[in-house]
Amino acid sequence: MERRDFLVTSAATSAALAVGVPAAPAAAAPQTTTEADDAAAPDAARLALWYDRPAGQWLEALPLGNGRLGAMVFGGVDADRLQLNEDTLWAGGPYEPANPQGLANLPEIRRRIFAGQWGSAQDLINSTFLGNPVGELMYQTVGDLRLTFPGTGDVGSYRRELDLDTAVATTTYTRGGVAHRREAFASHADQVIVVRLTADTPGALSLTAAFDSPQQTQKSSPDRITAALEGTGQSREGVTGRVRFRALVRARAEGGTVSSENGTLTVTAADAVTLLVSVGTSYNDYRDASGDHRARAERPLNAADTPYGQLRARHVRDHRALFRRVALDLGVTEAATAPTDQRVAAFAQSDDPHLVALHYQFGRYLLIASSRPGTQPANLQGIWNDQLSPPWDSKYTININTEMNYWPAATTNLLECWEPIFALLDDLAQAGQKTARVHYGANGWVAHHNTDAWRGTAPVDGAFWGMWPTGGAWLATSVWEHYRFTGDREALRRRLPVVEGAVRFFLDALVTDPGTGHLVTCPSVSPENAHHAGVSACAGPTMDNQILRDLFDGYLAACDALGVSSPYVAQVHQARAQLPPMKIGALGQLQEWQQDWDAGAPEQQHRHVSHLYGLHPSNQISKRGTPELFRAALKTLEMRGDAGTGWSLAWKINFWARAEDGSRSYKLLTDLLTPDRTAPNLFDLHPPFQIDGNFGATAGVTEWLVQSHTDEVHLLPALPPQLPQGQVTGLLARGALTVDVSWSDGALTHARLTARRTGAVRLRTAAPVAVHAQGGPRTHVKRPENTVVAFDARTGETYVITPL
Repeated sequence: MERRDFLVTSAATSAALAVGVPAAPAAAAPQTTTEADDAAAPDAARLALWYDRPAGQWLEALPLGNGRLGAMVFGGVDADRLQLNEDTLWAGGPYEPANPQGLANLPEIRRRIFAGQWGSAQDLINSTFLGNPVGELMYQTVGDLRLTFPGTGDVGSYRRELDLDTAVATTTYTRGGVAHRREAFASHADQVIVVRLTADTPGALSLTAAFDSPQQTQKSSPDRITAALEGTGQSREGVTGRVRFRALVRARAEGGTVSSENGTLTVTAADAVTLLVSVGTSYNDYRDASGDHRARAERPLNAADTPYGQLRARHVRDHRALFRRVALDLGVTEAATAPTDQRVAAFAQSDDPHLVALHYQFGRYLLIASSRPGTQPANLQGIWNDQLSPPWDSKYTININTEMNYWPAATTNLLECWEPIFALLDDLAQAGQKTARVHYGANGWVAHHNTDAWRGTAPVDGAFWGMWPTGGAWLATSVWEHYRFTGDREALRRRLPVVEGAVRFFLDALVTDPGTGHLVTCPSVSPENAHHAGVSACAGPTMDNQILRDLFDGYLAACDALGVSSPYVAQVHQARAQLPPMKIGALGQLQEWQQDWDAGAPEQQHRHVSHLYGLHPSNQISKRGTPELFRAALKTLEMRGDAGTGWSLAWKINFWARAEDGSRSYKLLTDLLTPDRTAPNLFDLHPPFQIDGNFGATAGVTEWLVQSHTDEVHLLPALPPQLPQGQVTGLLARGALTVDVSWSDGALTHARLTARRTGAVRLRTAAPVAVHAQGGPRTHVKRPENTVVAFDARTGETYVITPL
């Protein structure tokens, strides 16, 4: 099959990279947009999901989102459905989960674990130490906006698509000789969902629009052009539903008539129609659900009384300011001309590099659409959920899944989309203080393996899964990681108290293992994995120790960077030195627990590979820095195998990329891009749908191209041989660097590093390179190794990298 390369990125960007000058920044994007501009790229090369039939099920519908509002668009002909979400519509209301029995039973739980009575300890945790309620609350759907269209006749020329570059879903078809077009988008700029309906024949548009919902709701018609839905999130887990919500749809017709009665909008014989959809809830924060849901629904609807062209232009401009920061071009083949679901089904047997780029950019699109400053973080399903009782409650599972959602935030230049995690940390640092006191008698704060909109921090669900005290600590490591990417001292200073609170908890809660003398977490688990049949309870699992090393190191480094004199520094140094080291087991594997239980563990191919946190996302295990541990980590990966759920495969894509094995990593992406693991609309399947696999895969592809976790920037460290040529622009590396890379025949051809702050740069490549300041002479570099250069970069300078 013929490969046509370099069609995805703009001609301007390609030319700029070729001559080694900066491409135009995102801010230079056009201030207005047109359909012609949207379709400027060759059709096969466009970043668009497309289909030749309407969605027949939810996993075929196309997702729209503005961080707060979500919609799944089905694109039907006789009837269309927009399934709606608002990110604060959760069951229940504020509650206090701390269990007053916890602290009194903690000594006995610990005694049993250290005595090897793990099953008995787990039973005691289940009966005395879990939170109240034992489960947490679930994310819920608003309901649907249903559109119905009268008409008969054959349907032809049907096409349904989602353009990732504009974040606009479009449905086009002909019926009865009339060409119809529908556009839909979720505007962050105007905080409404917009649907535009047009036809090429005057007066050809008639429709009805009405909400329905599985919630207990009431419908009404507030005025002659608006329909409303109002209700309250459910009571669950013994917690009364407190989140009131209101959804509104307003029709603006050009020609024809509009009326609204009993909650149904009717449009008759219009030339064009714009529908505006708004949803507001009463959720203020995790302690308060008494807000004015009606005003929150009405304000953006009234403010969006603007011509459609202006609404669309504002939306596209806002979206592109984020989306266009990164362009990935892997080439295009004939395979890209097929509908997206067919491409997924054929990927393993086809040459379709463009699907890799499309899936990659779809992950970035989903993060932009589900996580913006001021919104809730992306949950297990981002913001898209059509159920009242979704799988795993569509919560925040913070023993891997929530963290994975944000792995691409920094590396793919979406730092703003990371902000909801830091807001979540602020909440958990407050809510987790009582859990720390009541369960552990400790200062600081703690959060276990799950949380929800009400910021539950106690162990939940059952001891086997929930008795894991390091979820909050893992999230807290994001603070130092953000600084590594940005050098933002003010953000670091602002967030340091959250990290200090997590540190203080573990200074109090760690205990001495009487068998080894090390400081350990107890009780704990290695997330969701049993070391003996049905039993996970243990002391000091490997992942806990790795996370705590990162937490302590980040805190110490932050204090040093800010010149902060902390009374806890000496204690942190001492506690860190007493953590158990990573161990290599009898089979040559990295041990998951302090004891060498791996070979006898019940699930030899368990989906969690938690103890390789040190390989990824951490940097405690690396090919050159810790070769023995690195080999042990690879042995563990071989023992666990390539099977797994969608998100587990995504993590393994990252693991093998860190192992610098691009071929194995690409094979795992191929395993992910199958109908068993990727839905027709490219949503990741656990199964069922779970969005972390999308985000994890995007992060993993980035790791093929640029790595910076070991305090050096490594270009093309794990480039798969299946992608011999391509280019990427706009990636971020630690050290506050923006990175562009181009390669051909599997080898670097040129790259650019732009410094966002002054500092030392260490650069690793496969072959020796020269460094030139943009438009200037060759930069003086040191060569500590033949393929490593080190130089000092200045803020705002761009450095061009070329092979010698």
